Amino acid sequence: MSNKFQDYLYFVFRVVVGLLFLQHGGQKLFGWFGGLGGNPAELFSLMGLAGVIEFFGGLAIVIGIFTRLVAAITALEMLVAYFMAHIPQGPIPLVNQGEPALLFFAAFLVLIAYGAGKWNLGKMLFKKEIL
Repeated sequence: MSNKFQDYLYFVFRVVVGLLFLQHGGQKLFGWFGGLGGNPAELFSLMGLAGVIEFFGGLAIVIGIFTRLVAAITALEMLVAYFMAHIPQGPIPLVNQGEPALLFFAAFLVLIAYGAGKWNLGKMLFKKEIL
């Protein structure tokens, strides 16, 4: 494949990953899409913390600011979520419903490796990618 569209595809990848992750945070923080059993999570709880990380982490990834740092934090959150919530239900991701956590983890590893890419707010503000 030609590198002609590489920057565009990576930009789309970063924005899609960020928007999907942001939705998970919005579900926990604001009760979007039915929330957690119809309600938002209590802010000062483990799910509330997850919602903050997911919503604001997703937003930071979408706009491309502190991308590597945020991706490292969110990757760690996905590992914790997988081992706390999914592994106790069995080792197979399809059975324990842990595929989204593992897919997000893999996506965040890519973001850690490649950063924000060509188009990002960090470069606009600081003239270079920060973290």
